[in-house]
Amino acid sequence: MKPEILSVANIPGFDFPLMESHFTVHKLWQAQDREKLLAEVASRVRGIQATGTAAVEAALIERLPKLEIIACCGVGYDGIDVAAARRRKIPVTNTPDVLNDCVADLAMGLLIDASRGIARGDRFVRAGKWLKGGLPLAARVSGKRLGIVGMGRIGRIIARRASGFDMRIAYHARHQVADVPFTYHAKLVDLAANSDYLVVIVPGGKETFHLVDEAVMRALGPQGILVNVARGTVIDEAAMVKCLQEGVLGGAALDVFEEEPKVPEALWALDNVVLVPHIGSGTRETRAAMCKLTIDNLVAHFSGKPLLTPVG
Repeated sequence: MKPEILSVANIPGFDFPLMESHFTVHKLWQAQDREKLLAEVASRVRGIQATGTAAVEAALIERLPKLEIIACCGVGYDGIDVAAARRRKIPVTNTPDVLNDCVADLAMGLLIDASRGIARGDRFVRAGKWLKGGLPLAARVSGKRLGIVGMGRIGRIIARRASGFDMRIAYHARHQVADVPFTYHAKLVDLAANSDYLVVIVPGGKETFHLVDEAVMRALGPQGILVNVARGTVIDEAAMVKCLQEGVLGGAALDVFEEEPKVPEALWALDNVVLVPHIGSGTRETRAAMCKLTIDNLVAHFSGKPLLTPVG
């Protein structure tokens, strides 16, 4: 008998046929009546496949008496109640490293787009407006000051990408990182005040909720650009809208939002904002690697082997 896995969330590119070759998979996200499906399979489920933002709450964990592992397809796992899993000694895995390059690439792409007005220019040309005149001048990227909020795996790669643009790099993190050469700011507001661009790449969750508040955005200033490839909850979204509308924040480029897929309509009309639908890891190559690592963790567990990427 194949171990039974509860899939609580889909992610584009996930290889369900591969997972189904190893396990019996129950797709909760596809069920018309989720309560009915849970009632039927809860007593047999031994694993959960989730994504970083999918809710795997204590109530669900406690409802599955035979649950042995939660495998998250994503580097972030703030949607999973890790404390509740630990109380039952249930390991949680994620998919670090395999998506680092793609997220860093997107961060730089968003930064350049917001600064040079690429998406805005595309809309301008498609609307036939170029026939009536050109766009306002944009801002140069090379040689500017980049502040990175978070200096973990992805933060380091963003810094490496930015170094190719001769950017002056500084960062804020909970603690100073010993093996990086960049300027450290213990206070985020100080980093913002000394940056032209602020790229956010920290985990979501309670500890970072609204870390980037109105004071930080005002410090970044009317020429500054805020880039978020972390979690929507890290930025005070209402304060950001206010700052953008008032002109005290120069622009924003956002891959994530507080209540995805809902995006504040006030952002739609702003030409100094770039909006994309949480595509940081959204390449065929990276999603395939994330999927494989998720499944490999499940296979390792049920084969009695060490987990490849356990959380904590």
